[in-house]
Amino acid sequence: MTPQDFDYLRKLLRDRSGLVLSAEKQYLAESRLLPVARRHGLGTLADLVAKLKTPVPALANEVVEAMTTNETFFFRDKIPFDHVRDTIMPALIAARAREKRIRIWCTAASTGQEPYSLSMVLTNFRAQLSGYRVDILATDLSGEVLERAKTGIYSQFEVQRGLPIQLLVKYFNKVGESWQIAQDMRDMVQFRPLNLLNDFSPLGMFDLVFCRNVLIYFDQPTKTAVLNRLVRQMPDDGYLVLGAAETVVGLTDAFKPIHDKRGLYEPNRDARASFAIADIGSRFAAKR
Repeated sequence: MTPQDFDYLRKLLRDRSGLVLSAEKQYLAESRLLPVARRHGLGTLADLVAKLKTPVPALANEVVEAMTTNETFFFRDKIPFDHVRDTIMPALIAARAREKRIRIWCTAASTGQEPYSLSMVLTNFRAQLSGYRVDILATDLSGEVLERAKTGIYSQFEVQRGLPIQLLVKYFNKVGESWQIAQDMRDMVQFRPLNLLNDFSPLGMFDLVFCRNVLIYFDQPTKTAVLNRLVRQMPDDGYLVLGAAETVVGLTDAFKPIHDKRGLYEPNRDARASFAIADIGSRFAAKR
């Protein structure tokens, strides 16, 4: 693959998914995209790039999905789920006592381990959530991984990664050599494809947003833009959970860290007011 071909792929990935692929990651592109090229009867990555330039939207989507990292496992990092159990859910149950509805969004659900982990945490609050409607929306760029997530079927290796044995016994059924999470757990989660670079305002408001291990693949302007749009989808008393290697510091004032709660953030009300003023100003300018 020539440097020009690799630059074309890097731009395509950035434009379509926000993924920033550094120059030294050419080996990664070659290892992940050669199988894609062969599935389409193409001998080299140069042939693949040539076909992409035709253009072929379906092929471009396949390339993006092949390059997107879908690393995930049950209760990954553990601390965010402790936050949900010890801090977030008790606060939201009390705050939503009147409307009795809580909405949760997992922005990079991959094969489903994160939203299903959340569904298992929520079972600890069955008594307190009596009469409440709790929605978990799980989205991902890759439709392929979401289709697998919907089945809730995982290999022995996958259930051994982070899932306590007592939860495996309690919430999973053996299916051949694999394990399937129980139907009531699957019913708690709705899966749908979504690209965070696109407009997600039609999704509505969320009390809790898990946006973990996504921002690390974006450049700084994209990170800032995504965070500034996320805050518009949350009430003042909502919660944002980021990955262990992610932060809002230095990116935006839209959120502020919650003291002594690593990876947990809340909307910054002062910043929200400034965003609202900016929106009014931009709409007024557009009318003129």
